[in-house]
Order: sequence, then C-alpha cells, then structure tokens
Amino acid sequence: MKIADVRARAFAMPLNNPSYPRGPYHFYDREYFVVEYLTDPEALRAIVPEPLEIIDPIVKFEFIRLPDTTGFGDFTECGQMIRVGLGGETGTYVHSMYLDDEAPIAAGREIWGFPQKLARLNLSHESEVLVGTLHFGSVPCAIGSMGYKHIELDPAPILRELGAPNFLIKIIPHVDGGLRICELVRYRWQNVSLKGAWSGPAALQLFPHAMANVSKLPILKVLSGTHFIADVTLGLGEVVHDYLADRIEPPLQDLSFLTEPAQ
Repeated sequence: MKIADVRARAFAMPLNNPSYPRGPYHFYDREYFVVEYLTDPEALRAIVPEPLEIIDPIVKFEFIRLPDTTGFGDFTECGQMIRVGLGGETGTYVHSMYLDDEAPIAAGREIWGFPQKLARLNLSHESEVLVGTLHFGSVPCAIGSMGYKHIELDPAPILRELGAPNFLIKIIPHVDGGLRICELVRYRWQNVSLKGAWSGPAALQLFPHAMANVSKLPILKVLSGTHFIADVTLGLGEVVHDYLADRIEPPLQDLSFLTEPAQ
C-alpha cells in the first residue's frame, strides 16, 4: 500500500477494517428519558474543566434508546450532562457516557472525544412506567423510573435545548505515554425533528462503582422527568480550546551515543 493510499483510507481504526463508516450519522426515533436533579456544587466544581463555567448545580441523567442509526445500528446509551457557559453562550458539558455497542463507542471517542465506556443498559416500557438501567458488568450503577406520558409538553424548550451547543474534552495520548491531543470540542445536533415530549413523576438512584461511579455527582433532589422522541443528525465538531497550546516542548535528547562505536 502506497503512502497516498494510507492517507486516503485512514479515516478510522483499524486502517484496513474500520470500526465504523464515514458520517454523517443520522438517528431516527431516538428516545430520551431524562431525569434532572440537584447535586453538590463542590462536586461539580471538581469535574467541570475551565474555561467552561457552571451555570447551576443541576445534572441531567439521560437514558437514550437508539433503535435506528446510520452506521451504528441499534443500541442504548446513558450519561450525565451539566449545564455550562462559554463566552456568553449556554450549552451542555458531557461528563460521562455509557454504551452497549462498540462501533459508536469507537467513533464517538475517535472523532469528537465522547467520554464513552462499554456497559450494559436498558430503556424499556414496563406497563405504565418508563424504566432505565445502567449496569457495569453485573453491578447496578443507575436505575431511573418515570410515569409514562402523564403530561404532554410544549416542544419549544426541548427544541431550544437540542439546538444549544455541547462540549467535550477530547484526549488522545501520545505513543510515549504523554498527551498528543487535549482539546475542548464543541458540537451541535442538526436536522432536529421532535416527534413528541411528555413529563411525569420520576425517580433516580445512583450507586458507587470503581469504574463507573456516576454517584460522584450525588442526588440531593430530583427536579423533573422528561420523555421525548426525536430524529437528529450528529454534527461534526470544532475545537474551542487547546489545552496544550502553551505547552513548552522539552529539548530533544542527544541519542547519537547509542549508534557510535564503543571506544
């Protein structure tokens, strides 16, 4: 394979059998179950990176069912989202995400920097209740429940939120063990079509776990439960802050002695 061929084909790993196709990525009938809760402001300050600013001590825990996604198929995800500001613009910082499908995990981490891990998830309708669960291996980490379609919601606030920017930290390590890329990335949802939105009584439990500790943002009070279905397109991102821009590179070591003949 020629160098030009490598450059032409190298959009994802592995080179000769990519884990996912080229975008754009369209999501059809994407079903959200979102529990909004009050958390400890000190816990938020410990995890939200500058230059983002915390707007309020509120976290959205999202369980999402994705039955029809171009390139990724059928999967489920969940995660914690935090309302933040940057330069007068309000958006969402994606703090944690858990998925049950390898292809979107690979694409999300490699392209945008989504903080995704492999886990066991479920979002289901159990009679009159919507139930979301997160297990890491055999251990339960989160359980959410909500009354099914109790009150129909005005779509305008949800559309405004889906139109707002989202922020991520993209990290790519260097082969020497250091950092190659560390960036604050902004992306937006595009082509949003909201098909219905509802609220109802909601509950959420979070449990400690060594590798999926969503309880580090503790629940002080559950504020609301929201259920909605939408078609969306995941837009490409842009770098809004480079954490390595002012890094001073160490001087190159003189390793010529390794190839010089012994005296």
